[in-house]
Amino acid sequence: MAAAVTPDGACGQLLNEALDRRWEPVLSPLLVEELGEVLARAKFRRWFTEAEAERFVGDLRRIADEVTDPPAVRAQRVRDPDDEFLVALVGVARVEALVSGDAHLLGLEDIGAPVVTPAEFLVWLRARP
Repeated sequence: MAAAVTPDGACGQLLNEALDRRWEPVLSPLLVEELGEVLARAKFRRWFTEAEAERFVGDLRRIADEVTDPPAVRAQRVRDPDDEFLVALVGVARVEALVSGDAHLLGLEDIGAPVVTPAEFLVWLRARP
């Protein structure tokens, strides 16, 4: 969402790095659905139209690796139960990192990959050969 609102910010820069094939975002149908629902909210109309939001989601799907949703879990590893699927997705997708600005997710350990902010991931990405 942040990449759509502030294209010059860390998330926007990460999106550009993905377009340059320096890394591949991972999506699942549940993530795509959530992103579409959030970007359709009226509060985002000051940045883009609904059609532009739909195009953004579609474009993101074209550059991402889309995996199946993980099975539902109730492990209660995060404060927000709606975020449990992200932790499960880490295991299913075998990602290098879970990139999030969500305070509920940052600091989680032993989930199969580090949880880092977009800015931290951008620094890591640009430091690799």
